[in-house]
Amino acid sequence: MSATTATTVTARRRARTGGPEDRSKLLENILGWTLVVLVAMLVTQAGLM
Repeated sequence: MSATTATTVTARRRARTGGPEDRSKLLENILGWTLVVLVAMLVTQAGLM
């Protein structure tokens, strides 16, 4: 396997999405999304959008 192929395979493995890698940041992720939803609700209720 060449160096370029190895780099491409490694990059593909790291390129996944879907949340935090470890459980220690789970609460931070949940609170962040809660804040996003609350701001979106506030903006729509205030008629700003």
